[in-house]
Amino acid sequence: MQRVLTQNVARLLALSLRTKLSPSVRAAAVNMSTLLVNRPQYSWLRELGLGEDNDGVYNGCWGGQGQVVTSYCPANNEPIARVRQATMAEYEETVQKAQDAWKVWADVPAPKRGEIVRQIGDALRGKIKALGSLVSLEMGKIYVEGVGEVQEYVDVCDYAVGLSRMIGGPILPSERPGHALIEQWNPVGLVGIITAFNFPVAVYAEVLERNHLPGAICSMTCGGADIGTAMAKDERVGLLSFTGSTQVGKQVAMMVQERFGRQLLELGGNNAIIVFEDADLNLVVPSAVFASVGTAGQRCTTTRRLMLHESVHDDVVERIAKAYKQIRIGDPWDPNTLYGPLHTKQAVQQYLAAIDQAKQQGGTLVCGGKVMDRPGNYVEPTIITGLPHDAPIVHTETFVPILYVLKFKTEDEAFAWNNEVKQGLSSSIFTKDMGRVFRWLGPKGSDCGIVNVNIPTSGAEIGGAFGGEKHTGGGRESGSDSWKQYMRRSTCTINYSKDLPLAQGIKFE
Repeated sequence: MQRVLTQNVARLLALSLRTKLSPSVRAAAVNMSTLLVNRPQYSWLRELGLGEDNDGVYNGCWGGQGQVVTSYCPANNEPIARVRQATMAEYEETVQKAQDAWKVWADVPAPKRGEIVRQIGDALRGKIKALGSLVSLEMGKIYVEGVGEVQEYVDVCDYAVGLSRMIGGPILPSERPGHALIEQWNPVGLVGIITAFNFPVAVYAEVLERNHLPGAICSMTCGGADIGTAMAKDERVGLLSFTGSTQVGKQVAMMVQERFGRQLLELGGNNAIIVFEDADLNLVVPSAVFASVGTAGQRCTTTRRLMLHESVHDDVVERIAKAYKQIRIGDPWDPNTLYGPLHTKQAVQQYLAAIDQAKQQGGTLVCGGKVMDRPGNYVEPTIITGLPHDAPIVHTETFVPILYVLKFKTEDEAFAWNNEVKQGLSSSIFTKDMGRVFRWLGPKGSDCGIVNVNIPTSGAEIGGAFGGEKHTGGGRESGSDSWKQYMRRSTCTINYSKDLPLAQGIKFE
C-alpha cells in the first residue's frame, strides 16, 4: 500500500512485463500485420495508448533505447505488440529523476498524497474493463480474474487514501521529568519494485502530470537481469520489493543484503488444504477446485497439496475429479471460461516433467495429465494420488495446475505435513472442531503467513497483511501494518524542561 505513496523505480506496465527473466519474451522481429494490436477485435488496446512499438521507460518522459522484445498471447501464442526496453544509461537517468522527484513528493502532506492515490484509483476504475482485458490477453487469466486484479488495485488505493490520514507513531511515557518520547515514521525514500507476470497492473502516469507533480514519482524501467541486478545493488534504492520465484528471490536478497539494504520478498508457496473427518464437504469441494485450478494453477496461493483424512479420502477425490471434468476450458475472454492457458511454453514442459516425476515416485494419475490439442499453452488440470507426503515432487512448487492428494490419519500428522515444506505462504483446514481451529491458529499449528479455516488458500483480502514465512521470503503487503515496511522509524526524545536528567538514573557530574 505504501508503495503508491513513495518512489517507484521499476513498476512495470502490463504489456511490458516480458523481460529476460520471463521465458515468454522472444526478441524477434514480428511483422506488423501479424500483431494483435492491429486487429479490429483488439482495438481496445489503442484505448490504452498501446501501439505496434511501445516505450519501456517512463521517468516523466517516455523512452526506451534498449532491446526490442515481443509480448505474446498465451492463449494462441500470437504476438501482441513490441516493447523497447531500457538501457543501463536510461536506468541511471530514471533513478536520478526519481531522486529529484522524491524531494518534491516528500514535501507534500500525507493526506494530499492520499488524494493523488485516490485519483489513481479513479483512473483505474475508468479503464477497468480495458485493463482487465489486457491482463487476460497477455497473462492468460480469464477475463473476470483480469478485471478482479484491477479491482484489487483500486481497493488498495482506497485503503491507502484512508491510511494517509491515520499513519502515526505512539507518544510513549518518558521516565525523565519534562521530557516527551515519541515515535516518528517517515517514507523510506526510493522503492524499487521488481514485479511478477501473474499480477502486473500498473499506475496511470497521467494523474501525476495532471496534478503538476513529477512523473518520475512513479517511474518504470523495463528490462531483464541487467536492470534487476542494478536495482538490487543500487544503494540509492531504500527498499527493493521482489515478487517471483524463490530461486531468483534468493539471489536478489543476497545482493541487497550485501549493501545492508532493505528488502521485501514475496516468493513461492507450496500451499495445503487439510480436510478432517468432520468437514463440510459441500464447502471442501468447490474450495479445493477453485484454489487448485484458478489462474490455471499460477497463483502463489494455489493449493498444491490436498490432505484428506482417511475416512473421507475416497469420497472427496471422487467428487473433485468429477468437478474437474466439468471445468469450462477455453479462451480467457469468453465470460463462460473458468480455466485458461499456462503463461509460457516452458511452463507446459514443466507441467509434463512434474507429472513424469510424480509417476516415477509412486503417484497415480486420477485425471488430467495431458497437453490439450488446441492453439496456445493449454494443459489439463491434473489430480495425482498415492504419493508419500515427503515425496520430492510433493515438496517442489511447480507453477502449474497439478494437485497432489495425500491421505492422513491424525491431526498431529496433518499439521506436521503442512509445515514440513520449505515454503510458508498459505494454508487452510476444514473442520467444525473449535478446539482444532485454535490449535491450528496457535504456536503448534500452521507456520504459514496466511492461516485459514473453512475457506481456500487463495483469495486473500487486502485488509490483512499478505505474505509468508521461510522460503516465501517474510515480506508483507497490503493491509494491517504492512505500510511499516515502506517507512523508517525514528524514536525521538524531546526535552522541554531546563534540566538534563539522564536515563536509567545515571549521574554524570
